[in-house]
Amino acid sequence: MLKLKYYKVFKYFKSYTRSSSMNKAEFIDAVAAKAGLSKKDAKGAVDAVLDTITETLVKKETVSFIGFGTFSTADRAERTAKVPGTDKTVKVPATTVAKFKVGKALKEAVAK
Repeated sequence: MLKLKYYKVFKYFKSYTRSSSMNKAEFIDAVAAKAGLSKKDAKGAVDAVLDTITETLVKKETVSFIGFGTFSTADRAERTAKVPGTDKTVKVPATTVAKFKVGKALKEAVAK
């Protein structure tokens, strides 16, 4: 009985979380519908945009969409960190991470 209840709760939770997010295929379908493109053309456009943003960030440059936001990179210095539950410390190497700063129009649209 407990297993059945768990399954029902899990199934509900899974459908709830899935409906509140969009994967790449669903995003491509939405772009195709909004732009009046075929799914193949929309997939090519989305892939080109993502590749261009990635290539620009690899060169440590920024990509800005006024009102939407800015993609950039940041350098993180080497540091030491503690492992939770133990007294062991480990060195975390220096790395470069991607950042996104939300633009004013997007922030306002989401807040409505």
